[in-house]
Amino acid sequence: SAKYTPTALSRWSILSKQLPPVNQIKTIHVYDFDNTLFKTPLPNSKLWKGSTLGQLGSPEIFVNGGWWHDSRILAATGDGVEREEVRGWDGWWNENIVKLVQLSMEQKDALAVLLTGRAERGFSELIKRIVKSKGLEFDMIGLKPAVGPNQERFTTTMQFKQIFLETMMETYKHAEEIRIYEDRPRHVAGFRTFMTDYNKRQEGYGGQKTRGPIKAEVIQVADISTTLDPVVEVAEIQHLINNHNALLARGEGARRARDTGRLIIKKTVFFTSYMIDPVDSKRLLSLAQIPQNLPEADLKFHANNIMICPRPCPQSILEKVGGMNARLKWEVTGTACFENSIWAASVKPIPPTAKYHTDNPSPLVVLALRKGARPMDAGRIQNWQPVPPDKAYVFETVVGEKVLLRIEPEDPSENEYESLFANKAAKRKHTGDEGGRSHNNSYNGRNFHSGNHGNHSGGGRGGNRGGYRGNNTPNRGYRTGVRGGGHKGPARGGKGGYRSLDDVGAQN
Repeated sequence: SAKYTPTALSRWSILSKQLPPVNQIKTIHVYDFDNTLFKTPLPNSKLWKGSTLGQLGSPEIFVNGGWWHDSRILAATGDGVEREEVRGWDGWWNENIVKLVQLSMEQKDALAVLLTGRAERGFSELIKRIVKSKGLEFDMIGLKPAVGPNQERFTTTMQFKQIFLETMMETYKHAEEIRIYEDRPRHVAGFRTFMTDYNKRQEGYGGQKTRGPIKAEVIQVADISTTLDPVVEVAEIQHLINNHNALLARGEGARRARDTGRLIIKKTVFFTSYMIDPVDSKRLLSLAQIPQNLPEADLKFHANNIMICPRPCPQSILEKVGGMNARLKWEVTGTACFENSIWAASVKPIPPTAKYHTDNPSPLVVLALRKGARPMDAGRIQNWQPVPPDKAYVFETVVGEKVLLRIEPEDPSENEYESLFANKAAKRKHTGDEGGRSHNNSYNGRNFHSGNHGNHSGGGRGGNRGGYRGNNTPNRGYRTGVRGGGHKGPARGGKGGYRSLDDVGAQN
């Protein structure tokens, strides 16, 4: 029918290019763009809280769409379009897939297709520039249109891609095989099911035969995701929020996005501490006399801070320690092991008269923890073994915070200190609460606090393992978590609620 001709099929492509004759094509090669061919930056899980990762992936939160719907974010890859285009986005490609595309280009009976769920509106020119800079030439580049050539409407990227693939196979009826390259396990499974069902119809089962079966292979590509420069990423998200707020002020956007109201970036502070440089952390860890028979999987190594307080630091305490980024030198005085579960080093400031504040009775560095041990229990250590002179390391620290960013509606009633807490109960509990022990050659009292005492990558209390709530691996939509949730491994969609353009409805 007229619906299945190269001319009709070309309407699905953003390229102004005449497609090859039907009888010339024997094989079809289809390549996904994001994290298959190109190393697409994903929201950085070391910057954002898990709930915010979910917000960034959803077009229902922002009037102007989320991470996958704003071309500025893709354009910010590397050093930005103007610089990267000149050098062909060097370093941002999956070179193994690039080689396959080049082979497809050389194969006369192959149809080379780039297929992505990126929106046609907003991404067409950028993706053409990226592909051209690498010298890659496709017969077709398919992006998701608001409305298909035959008035099709798409609720998901998978639905769009399946309609696209079927139209292509019905057009090139002489093609004997099709290969689809895809990085997301869930989409790999979806394509395999789709191709199995399609071939069953072509064999006369449950549908009308239209062209005969086609040999189908769906190749899962290894996850190659990466992240933007952190400063650039926060700046682009701030721009996204500014646009959202501006559109809201004009009364634009879908109702669900308007219901989110004006948004703002806030930071969640898990703890404030004297941060230790990684080089010094390594030296300190050499002091931990951990039995060799303990499995490494049962241990969590720290040696990277001296706890000031396990939450946002009140201004009065910050003033005592010299403010953020204040530097102070320390000397190791002893080591200890508590209940065969906590290894720590005691330290003293240099000079001894220096002002400081710690959350423990005396300053210490948690070196390592056994699974199930709590950093706060290091404060119960009474007996320290003096270190020999050659182990009395001197190291420098800088006052800093363990922070993750989050996006929330503006709250005019919230003050700056309260905004540092993600939940309102914690804000009420800790406002003005100092605690801890301050020192200036005098005893200023001590107050231990309960609360969340998780195992931070920074040691100390308050927060969750690694100091990060949410995801620990950057990935799109948080496969197996990313392109979806809490994770370690590729998959989009998932329990963290982080959905990508492939998992959400069409964004107009």
